[in-house]
Amino acid sequence: MNIADIATEEYIQVAVDERLGQVRALFERENPKGIVVTAEGDYEGVVTERQLLQSHVEDDAKVQVMVRNNVPTVERTDDVREVARMLVEGATKIAPVFDGGSLWGIVTEDAILEAVLENLDVLTVQQIYTEEVVTLAEDDTLGKAINHLREHGISRLPVVNENGRLTGMVTTHDIADFAVRTMERQRKGDRSGDTDRMLDLPVYDLMNSPVATVDLDDSVRSAVQRMLDHDYAGLVVTPDHDDGLVAGILTKTDVLRALTYTEKETMDVQITNITLLDTITREDIYDAITAVTDKYRDMQVQHAHVRFHEHKEKLRGTPLVQCQIRLRTNRGQVAGTGEGYGAETAFHVAVDTLERNVLELKGTRADAEYEGQVLRKLGEL
Repeated sequence: MNIADIATEEYIQVAVDERLGQVRALFERENPKGIVVTAEGDYEGVVTERQLLQSHVEDDAKVQVMVRNNVPTVERTDDVREVARMLVEGATKIAPVFDGGSLWGIVTEDAILEAVLENLDVLTVQQIYTEEVVTLAEDDTLGKAINHLREHGISRLPVVNENGRLTGMVTTHDIADFAVRTMERQRKGDRSGDTDRMLDLPVYDLMNSPVATVDLDDSVRSAVQRMLDHDYAGLVVTPDHDDGLVAGILTKTDVLRALTYTEKETMDVQITNITLLDTITREDIYDAITAVTDKYRDMQVQHAHVRFHEHKEKLRGTPLVQCQIRLRTNRGQVAGTGEGYGAETAFHVAVDTLERNVLELKGTRADAEYEGQVLRKLGEL
């Protein structure tokens, strides 16, 4: 299946000299996955809602200062699995589609998931969900929520009460929506929308409740159908049909990542925000992870996901980078996280953590037949 059957010519675009205030209003009114930015009709890049949330740029600034020009671009003839990989590695929900060197349209993660939905019944949530999840307490402030979203490069935060049970969810869209309404009140002279007071607001006052959840043994197809039907980017995963406990989270990105799994004998390595690599290469990353897993012969790694996230802090021009490594193995999931100045330093700290966690990993072997069944089914795409 190639992208020609999935991409669309219908998308929202703005010129590079459009005010950010107008762009924010577009996200509020239309809720797009991203907006294409052009200069005199030519493609310049993409701007996303998360960028606007993480930015302190004033509404009167031009959208040009926010353009992301490192978003992967695809051709109409590209394979759907390769495009899924590009969306994950580019940490984006939208990719411009070109035809003969000209911008033709866009493809979104939702369009891809809709196209492959019937193939996802061979997967269960437990096989692809993310175990590590960042949560908030009900009395944590909106400012803390924004900091967590920035620091971890995520788009949603489950909220738990004093007993650790799930009570709500805060997302980047919720915060952006609230910020737009607050700024509108300020423009009308209502100082009750003061920014400091907004950041001190407890997330309990903003969170969505009840929260959509999914069980570990549910099919990925049914989970994705719920996400598409209700425009959810993710679902909280609960164990043993207890919707008050948080076992992890399942996002559309997790599902896209599963589409890229292959039956290669070598480990499949996927890197998100690959543009942050400086003095380290994909091959270096592969070799380092292999060196760790080769020490434990009873562990077979089906997939490795390495995610880099850049912070604003710098040391002599080198940014502080967070690296997260997650392995999917025949003994379950195992992860390692580290920070350092530059991607290489952050990666090696994460590898050290990963090795310690591998030593502690306990679990039951996965059914070996599952991998072959799933990969053959996904290979039909």
